[in-house]
Amino acid sequence: MFNESTVLIVDDEHAITDLHARWLEDSYDIRTAYSGTEALEEINDAVDIVLLDRRMPDLSGQEVLDEIRERELNCRVAMVTAVEPDFDILELGFDAYICKPVSDPEELRDVVASLETRSSYDSQVQKLLALSSKKAALEGRKDPEKLDENEEYTALETELASLREELSAVTMNLNVDDLRAEFHGRNTAASKLIRSSKDDEPET
Repeated sequence: MFNESTVLIVDDEHAITDLHARWLEDSYDIRTAYSGTEALEEINDAVDIVLLDRRMPDLSGQEVLDEIRERELNCRVAMVTAVEPDFDILELGFDAYICKPVSDPEELRDVVASLETRSSYDSQVQKLLALSSKKAALEGRKDPEKLDENEEYTALETELASLREELSAVTMNLNVDDLRAEFHGRNTAASKLIRSSKDDEPET
């Protein structure tokens, strides 16, 4: 079913950009860009979701992302990249981090659908989910010992705990199935939210 959301796909590998566009074109209004410069020419207030490669020869995905946030464009951004997540991602303002290759069309559609849902949440909940995405990306690639030794990661955990406390009443009203699908049941801040929300539900 086609909806009105606009998705901008950015990757300097033309074949990947075009493939991802074909996977999504039946459901979304698609724009494509084959460089960071083209991405900044294409993006405006009409764009709802950006799928952004991180490593490009002219402008990097990080530079594009910084410009998107500086313009205060209200869109959700997923980094879709072959760059393994490291602790430097904690400084980036993305909403989700997806490692290439993405070989399953349904995986990409699920990412876009999740970001579309996030747009309906307020800014604090969006922040919570973005931080949870960073935590999940690092947990999927880093040894627990390395995580425990990193001060920025420890600060991330502290910030998530504070946000969970602030938003506990709100999170009980979130779609539990959407959160579980987003984070694949991993032991992340989001899955803790799922469990705590269910634990707090009154017995019937």
